[in-house]
Amino acid sequence: MYPLRRNRRLRTNEVIRSLVRETIVSPNDFIVPMFVVEGKNVKDEIASMPNYYRYSLDLLEKEVKELWKLGLRSVLLFVKVDDKLKDNAGTEAINPEGLMQRAVKTVKNAVPEMLVMTDVALDPYSSFGHDGIVAEGKILNDDSTAILAEMALSHAKAGADIIAPSDMMDGRIFEMRTLLEDEGFYDTGIMSYSAKYASAFYGPFRDALDSAPGFGDKKTYQMDPANRDEAIKETLMDIDEGADIVMIKPGLCYLDIVRDIKNVVNVPVAVYQVSGEYSMIKAASEKGWLNHDEVMMEQLTAIKRAGANMIASYFAKDAVKLIS
Repeated sequence: MYPLRRNRRLRTNEVIRSLVRETIVSPNDFIVPMFVVEGKNVKDEIASMPNYYRYSLDLLEKEVKELWKLGLRSVLLFVKVDDKLKDNAGTEAINPEGLMQRAVKTVKNAVPEMLVMTDVALDPYSSFGHDGIVAEGKILNDDSTAILAEMALSHAKAGADIIAPSDMMDGRIFEMRTLLEDEGFYDTGIMSYSAKYASAFYGPFRDALDSAPGFGDKKTYQMDPANRDEAIKETLMDIDEGADIVMIKPGLCYLDIVRDIKNVVNVPVAVYQVSGEYSMIKAASEKGWLNHDEVMMEQLTAIKRAGANMIASYFAKDAVKLIS
């Protein structure tokens, strides 16, 4: 008890604070989301995500090499698909020469050791902007999981190490795992967006991919932000179906969910610090209202402290430069 125990003794200077620090963010914690577009020499800044870009394949190659030099070892690929290639069934998603498939090969050719993760969802390919096939204003579940499984297989064939289904259709993990096993892709991992909430924080991301829903919203398949216990149920079901890594999305507003899930699962836990979280810090720091680097690192530390084994973050490059 006080004064025999003085907690401030271990806060006296930075050396001792570092020595007793419980949570440390390192380059190994990060997954780098990357947006890919068709064309040549394209580095297109996303208006609602300052200092973040869409890359054509030639510049994707250069950027991946730069990430590797910085110590970043994992990327998560998303593609912006031309409207003329979109349809209700997401047919372009399984084109072996599609943009995603070529992007995977580009990254692997540039840096063979880079861990390549791929987004599996129909919204970038859908003429309706939804994560599944639409019929009479409803998003069909089982018809959608069939095409999503084919999409996952296509990515595996292209060389993806881990496929990351973000659609939130029921049973899609089992269908993907079964198809991958049947086709001999035993080592292809699945990072499931297990607790993906119907959040208002996704706006800038949808700008980046032009993937906003053409009607309604995504609340019939993404989770209600008011629900907590449901996240555990969803996550455990995905693990039972074959998920190797589970993800909570978004990050900061859902740290209670991160800890709840970390306490009950025996697989790695990922957190996606989403576009809205990124853009808020950028906007506030541009106004001079917040210190960009300090707030960035505080949020990333909080996510890891809550239980994340890995963080998908648009701040990855900024953070590792600061850490270094």
